[in-house]
Amino acid sequence: MEHPPEALRAFPPLSHCCAMRAGGRRQRGGATLARRPLAWAAPVAQASRRRLSSGGTAPRGFTLIELLVAISVMALIAILSWRGLDGMVRAQESTRQRADEMLVLQAALGQWGTDLDALMPVANTTPLDWDGQVLRLTRRSSAVPDEGALVVAWTRRNNNQGVGQWLRWQSPPVRTRADWRQAWEQAAQWARTPGDAERRYEVTLLPLDNWQIFYYRGGAWSNPQSSTGTPTGDSTSAIPDGIRLQITLPPGLALTGQLTRDWVNPVLGGGRT
Repeated sequence: MEHPPEALRAFPPLSHCCAMRAGGRRQRGGATLARRPLAWAAPVAQASRRRLSSGGTAPRGFTLIELLVAISVMALIAILSWRGLDGMVRAQESTRQRADEMLVLQAALGQWGTDLDALMPVANTTPLDWDGQVLRLTRRSSAVPDEGALVVAWTRRNNNQGVGQWLRWQSPPVRTRADWRQAWEQAAQWARTPGDAERRYEVTLLPLDNWQIFYYRGGAWSNPQSSTGTPTGDSTSAIPDGIRLQITLPPGLALTGQLTRDWVNPVLGGGRT
């Protein structure tokens, strides 16, 4: 019996058929066919035997626990990132809302001062009147060319949700005393029981809890309703030396609490408010 070639001795014991194939011989029908020996067989076998003898193991992947820990860490990072982005969006929205509220407040107070600066005394009319609920005044029109006088009213009224609102009303231009008288009475009706016709000319300004008005006359601030009356036909003296506006803003706005704004008659204060 022939012995296998020298190269086959490096392999572990195998079957006779496998050994013959590795040595380059194949037995078919009792005949032995010679083949060219494989040059890489011996080195591969030696390397495999060295790995097995040294106790080496094949590289392994992540375990299930390691994968779960990695997924948990990634989920935590995603949650923290989302909360950070949400906080930034909320802060930006709050800043924008408060900036808009400040602009509305500045515009409302600016319109208040503009109306008082444009007071227009007209003979046999009332340029300014405060009855404790509504402030009515007669002012010049800012349109060019001049379209006539305007009747303006300011009041506070609760909306359908019971929230107090500061409102402004303005009539169309008036040119005759009859038109002025009609607009003056319409302004008083608008402040108490407004209809659809009166609401067409109103503008809602901002939320308001309370407001008060004081006149400066005789060197002191006093209630307008307790001030001295106006002589007949003298509409200029109906305009006080100064008007103090005190408004109370509800919580939740950019500014809250009481806010005071003083107006000085341009005739006395050099045109400044």
